[in-house]
Amino acid sequence: MKVALAQLSYIPGDIAGNSSKIIAAIRQARDGGAELAIFSELAVTGYPPLDLLLRSDTITASMAAVTDIASHCKGIAAIVGSPSPNTGVYGKSLHNSAFLLAEGKVRAVIHKTLLPTYDIFDEDRYFQPGNHFGAVSLNGHKIAVTICEDIWDEQPFGDKGLWRLYSVSPLDEIMKEKPSLIINIAANPFSHNRIAVREEVFVRNAREFKVPLVSVNQTGGYTDLIFDGSSVLIDADGTVLEKLAFCSEEIRIVEIPSPGCDRGRYELPPPLPEEMTGLIHRALVTGIRDFFTKGGLKKAIIGLSGGIDSAVVLALAAEALGPENTLALLMPSVYSSDHSLSDSVKMASALGVPYHIVSIEEARLVMEKTLQPYFKGMKPDVTEENIQSRLRAVILMAFANKLGYMLLNTSNKSEAATGYGTLYGDMAGGLSVIGDVYKTDVYRLAREINTHSEIIPEAIIIKPPSAELKPDQLDTDSLPPYSILDPVLYMYIDLEWSADRIIREVHDKELVEKIIRLVRTSEFKRKQTPPVLRVSSKAFGSGRRIPIISRYR
Repeated sequence: MKVALAQLSYIPGDIAGNSSKIIAAIRQARDGGAELAIFSELAVTGYPPLDLLLRSDTITASMAAVTDIASHCKGIAAIVGSPSPNTGVYGKSLHNSAFLLAEGKVRAVIHKTLLPTYDIFDEDRYFQPGNHFGAVSLNGHKIAVTICEDIWDEQPFGDKGLWRLYSVSPLDEIMKEKPSLIINIAANPFSHNRIAVREEVFVRNAREFKVPLVSVNQTGGYTDLIFDGSSVLIDADGTVLEKLAFCSEEIRIVEIPSPGCDRGRYELPPPLPEEMTGLIHRALVTGIRDFFTKGGLKKAIIGLSGGIDSAVVLALAAEALGPENTLALLMPSVYSSDHSLSDSVKMASALGVPYHIVSIEEARLVMEKTLQPYFKGMKPDVTEENIQSRLRAVILMAFANKLGYMLLNTSNKSEAATGYGTLYGDMAGGLSVIGDVYKTDVYRLAREINTHSEIIPEAIIIKPPSAELKPDQLDTDSLPPYSILDPVLYMYIDLEWSADRIIREVHDKELVEKIIRLVRTSEFKRKQTPPVLRVSSKAFGSGRRIPIISRYR
């Protein structure tokens, strides 16, 4: 059977636009000789539609769209994800459904059973789980249709090994009917530390049931989420036969192999660190580009400090939006080093990014004079440092408002975790580009960006990190070296280890307790930051919900 894997990028709530894209793909698949076109989870509404699902007009429009899409399914069938009303007598008002469309009509509706309520997922808020398990028939083929989590009932979790998350396995039940193909329509967001796990789950299911498996994932950026696509066709022995583009739209027609053709065991090679950095690079560019294009935005402004964080964000923005749509502001004070200014000018000039040098020194002196009567007799401290950061934010936002730019935030995950940032200052912005990238990984990202040519000057990469808000300041004045800090943050935030376990690993109780205290007491800052592009499985934002006020120790 020839099947078209339609890996597309949608916009949540743009039901007319999404439907038009689906119909165009169906025509292309039919012209290419496909019998079936497969689209991703909730393709009609875009994923995640969030509380748009609570609006009756959204559901009315999505059901009308499904009917319209079905009318184009003549000479070809399609599997399309969309919400559908719950016609039962109890439960939530909606199902997360897959519609089998053929001969101009809806032939079958399959409801998602396993509704994830972890990380960034909150599907139980909107949907009633399905409770009927069965294969669907198409052109003499019996097919197991599953929706994303329905195939993830068992997952590898750290040192626990495989862990059963749910009391029921939809695929186990459907496979009792002995279908010849497993189809999974998905909305799996990119996470550099879970992408290999995803493929492992697919390979394991194909191999266990000895049946070919197809998974079609959506692609594109959605505010803080980035969907990488990477849709696959896997043979019955676990061999990955086809893999679609990473973070790019693609429609590929594939031939489903017959079950029982055993090519021997296939082991997935572990991804190399440099490969992961390359994927993070491409994902962040996709996240920026789609945040702007889908939001009707065009131009970005960045405060370029001469440090590695702002340099990486500038390089990513110029790649995503074009240098002509990216503006850099260099805002020196008396504490800014000459090389920070010259390095920034060198980088902006080499990229072809327009820039302005706007000194904050005069404004800084005016602010000090204004506050001097009230702070008389008090020594300068972080207050004066933060004023500089906030003055820069005022200037950046003035340019953004006057000239129609969106401010990109340049804070990294290490800073966000420890509160090493100024509210209404360097934490300002409409989108946090590297807020899910630890400082040590920012350096790796800089090297990856420079793979083919020097985009970020070497001097920026090798110099010790500094906020340059007072004489001879270094980040290590306030924080442990990032080579020590980041592993502890990763264990505490991403792996969710207890303090005791981290202390046993690190052998420095005082250091670990200091770092955890910084994380805990900075929660109020993170609640006020812009959306963070998510590239890990534990980004700050909707996937990590910690109370601001708590006595957890």
